[in-house]
Amino acid sequence: MIARNDFALARRRMVEEQIMRRGVRDQRLLKAMNEVPRHLFVDEAFWSQAYNDHPLAIGEGQTISQPFMVALMTDALGLTGGEKVLEIGTGCGYQTAILARLADWVYSVERLAGLSRRAQGNLEKVGVFNVNLVVADGTKGWPAEAPYDAIIVTAGAPATPRPLREQLAQGGRLVIPVGDRRVQTLWRITRKGEEFVQEDLGGCRFVDLIGEHGW
Repeated sequence: MIARNDFALARRRMVEEQIMRRGVRDQRLLKAMNEVPRHLFVDEAFWSQAYNDHPLAIGEGQTISQPFMVALMTDALGLTGGEKVLEIGTGCGYQTAILARLADWVYSVERLAGLSRRAQGNLEKVGVFNVNLVVADGTKGWPAEAPYDAIIVTAGAPATPRPLREQLAQGGRLVIPVGDRRVQTLWRITRKGEEFVQEDLGGCRFVDLIGEHGW
């Protein structure tokens, strides 16, 4: 059995060596990633790897993203505490937990009901309650609560789904990987009136975004 202090040390090293050294400086984000127990979001068999610099399988062909990718995407949203956030791809709920510590409320859409139920249990286990989990086609967003100050997509899309652009508030930021099924580019898209300004945040690789406006 791994001691609690060992997990705390592993988190601190993860933040210092994998995230801060790569240029992430947002103190609220670093604090959240230093406090959220990532190992509790994966199967116990993977606990010893939970803070390593790579993604991990979480079942049903899905993964929990590499810690740095979680940090990079979250940092790109520019959260200050009062935002309403839409997450596409709940997975095991780890990214959701980080977002919930940095925003006012998070709506998270997952197409796989089993993963959504697991994420709900994980979030309750770590005391995260300012979230609504939804089982639906995430490529359609969640129009019932739109517009959103920030939208994050944790799966690779062939193109940016039109509904997600439409559900962005003015000044809102959308962070999404777009490309083919082997490699994508991570984009930050900011809404300015009816214009959408795109910024290239670098290469990445995610599982497929499945749905009407995805693969």
